[in-house]
Amino acid sequence: MMGRGIMLFLLVGLFRFLVVEAATNSQDFAVLRSFKTQWQNIPPNWVGSDPCGEGWEGIVCKDSRVFSIQLSTMGLKGQLSGDIGSLTELQTLDLSYNTGLTGPLPPSIGELKKLTNLILVGCSFSGPIPSEIGSLPQLVFLSLNSNSFNGNIPPTIGGLSSLYWLDLADNQLSGSIPVSNENTTGLDMLTHTKHFHFGKNQLSGAIPDKLFSSDMKLIHVLFEDNKFTGTIPATLGLVKTLEVLRLDRNSLSGNVPTNLNNLTSVSELHLSNNDFVGPFPDLSGMQVLNFMDLSNNTFAVSDFPSYFSTLKSLTTLEAENTNLQGPLPPALFVLPQLQTLNLKKNLLNGSLDIGSSFSDQLELIDLQSNSITGYIERGGYPNELRLMDNPICKGSVGPTSKFLVPYSSGPHPSQTWETPLRSFQTHDAPVDSVSLSNPKEDADSYLEVSLQVFPSDKQSFSRSEIAKMGFMLSNQTFKPPKTFGPYFFIASQYGNFAESVSPGAPKKMRLWIIVGASVGGFILLTLIFIGIHLCCRKRTVKTVNEHRDVSEPRHSGATSWDPTRSSGTFPQLKGPKVFSSNELRNATNNFSKANDIGSGGYGKVYRGTLASRQLVAIKRALPRSLQGKSEVRLDWNRRLRVALGAARGLSYLHDLANPPIIHRDIKTNNILLDERLNAKVADFGLSKPMPDSENGQIVTQVKGTMGYLDPEYYMSNQLTDKSDVYSFGVVLLELLTARVPLERNRYIVSEIRVAMDRERDRYGLSELLDPALGLTNPLKGLEQFVDLAMWCVEETGDERPTMSEVVKEIEGIMKMAGISTKADSATSGAFDTTSTRSYHPYHNNNVASFDYSGAYTPSRVDPQ
Repeated sequence: MMGRGIMLFLLVGLFRFLVVEAATNSQDFAVLRSFKTQWQNIPPNWVGSDPCGEGWEGIVCKDSRVFSIQLSTMGLKGQLSGDIGSLTELQTLDLSYNTGLTGPLPPSIGELKKLTNLILVGCSFSGPIPSEIGSLPQLVFLSLNSNSFNGNIPPTIGGLSSLYWLDLADNQLSGSIPVSNENTTGLDMLTHTKHFHFGKNQLSGAIPDKLFSSDMKLIHVLFEDNKFTGTIPATLGLVKTLEVLRLDRNSLSGNVPTNLNNLTSVSELHLSNNDFVGPFPDLSGMQVLNFMDLSNNTFAVSDFPSYFSTLKSLTTLEAENTNLQGPLPPALFVLPQLQTLNLKKNLLNGSLDIGSSFSDQLELIDLQSNSITGYIERGGYPNELRLMDNPICKGSVGPTSKFLVPYSSGPHPSQTWETPLRSFQTHDAPVDSVSLSNPKEDADSYLEVSLQVFPSDKQSFSRSEIAKMGFMLSNQTFKPPKTFGPYFFIASQYGNFAESVSPGAPKKMRLWIIVGASVGGFILLTLIFIGIHLCCRKRTVKTVNEHRDVSEPRHSGATSWDPTRSSGTFPQLKGPKVFSSNELRNATNNFSKANDIGSGGYGKVYRGTLASRQLVAIKRALPRSLQGKSEVRLDWNRRLRVALGAARGLSYLHDLANPPIIHRDIKTNNILLDERLNAKVADFGLSKPMPDSENGQIVTQVKGTMGYLDPEYYMSNQLTDKSDVYSFGVVLLELLTARVPLERNRYIVSEIRVAMDRERDRYGLSELLDPALGLTNPLKGLEQFVDLAMWCVEETGDERPTMSEVVKEIEGIMKMAGISTKADSATSGAFDTTSTRSYHPYHNNNVASFDYSGAYTPSRVDPQ
């Protein structure tokens, strides 16, 4: 009895201890309750009286005290009340990207003495920045950019001795930059701060000489697009740690200080659109420069600087309208990284000599409105050369149209900034893949790039996950490569959050949560897009976030058709439906043998009847399963029909589905044949929605089937619709050879490529062709078919056709062979749901798949 009493006492004590640990400090609860009453769109689980114990979303506690509030991108509306000052243990306050948060910052924010992160980016706060913000001795990140703050920069910010990041950009701040004197502090005292981001304000006056010193550790000074006057302070040349300097779009004047050349770590220099005079600056010491813009200044007439040809890291040189004269040295065009050269509206003269060994990165040479009189052609520069409004173009020398070729905008940002996915995963963000697309440059020389983020194996992101990613991006936890400048990130609202554990659950359940037990649940595997707009370039980066809900047909489910949007034989997708495992069991009578209708390379296929009485085929994974084979063979004409049907189905996915879809696993096992041998594309287990922009690419983990996998996708992790085209080209080669693509280190693409001889009959491929084709008779269109297959498997996606082009080519081959391009049923690549005939795609075992042997196989998989 005594032992039981002791145990009961210990259990009661443990219970009391746990309850005490979970209880929220009454003062902190009062503050959160005031937020709850003043804000709209708060998280739905903000109920009850114990935010710490009941797990209010966005609230992180330690020892019953609130120590972090992360509510980024929640759609909050209201004002930040003065009650915030009572959260005396608060270390992180992140309310960024809630445009509905308005009004001034309360002075009581200065009472948060333990605050290390104050992140209010992209809200609608207004009024002056309170001077009390300088009373936060442990503050490391101060991000107030992209609001409507006005008035002066508080001098008290100079007292934040722990400050690493100071971002006040994109507001309405005015006045001069405060520096210290005998009575006040100033920003010159921030010797440990590495970021001064003050761009896009209305700051004026001279940039104080006292602002900079050799003691400072600054790496980014961003003062662009303000109203600064006077000269560049010579003290700026003392900050040897500086990597990015933006003073463009001001009214600065005078000479550029000569000691600016001492900043040997600067990789980006922006001095354009000012009133600088004097000699063209000597920047020969900046040997790591990759971006330089000195355009639109009134420098004295100067010969073209020879030091430009020594800057081996230079990618972009912008020196428009700077009074440069003389000929251009051929060595300039040999710089290995040079991509863009803009020297228009200068006094350059003589004959242009690009040389024969120019950089293969060079895509644009813009020399408009100069005095160039000739052109020495050596190596046939293939990209865009602009010589308009030069004497050479005015008839005295002759036309120059041959020098003007279409401009290529250069590599897609995802080719050079391929780390977003890795960075998300490194910081344990729930991201499976990302898509970079739609790059465009804005008026401030920032490049905007759309980034779409896919959650990992769940229906949508939770509020805490959204807040975590917003915090990562706003406080620069996410680090782009060093070749890119700083970025800023703007988010819109996300409105499809995953369900949270209800705080109204029984107290017994909450007790088990307190002691550490976990409750599992079944999550439907449908992905939701989040749009996040990032900017990346080898210069300053601007990011914009936009959230959208677009279902991704990548998991098991039936696709419904919208007949009102159908066009010809291609119906439009309404969107995929996701089924629970119970629904699938009910539809197949628990996967009974009576409903077993075949098997595929991935597993068995069952006949199913949904609650709506719709018949479907349901594939169930079965390790080590193999597909059947039969005695039916496909002749040449039938193989052309199969190729056309599959091409039409894939073309539909790329061009007409809503959203367009990249299949990602095109292979013969995933192409189905009905009883009339019409082909249908199947199995969307690895599919991805296509990015909005036609230049878009998806950066994602490589998945697919070896032998069919696009090598460009495999090497770069960048998925495009041309990856499907490559896989389809391999399928065409299988139709020709009846060989598996990859076997015993023999690759079908390489074998065909090596053996091809266009001067010989059948391109010299007779030994590789499938004997079942009947090689004693001519195969009409064979050579054209081979050409098409090899076009599809070109090394780079840009060299491959689109699937609509593939369809046209196959139709042309079939007409050449005298074969009708009409399918034997109304379903060309997709099942017909409007036909009045008695035909049904699941009737009498009439759906088949085919494999590399070309055999008709009476097994069925779910149709497209």
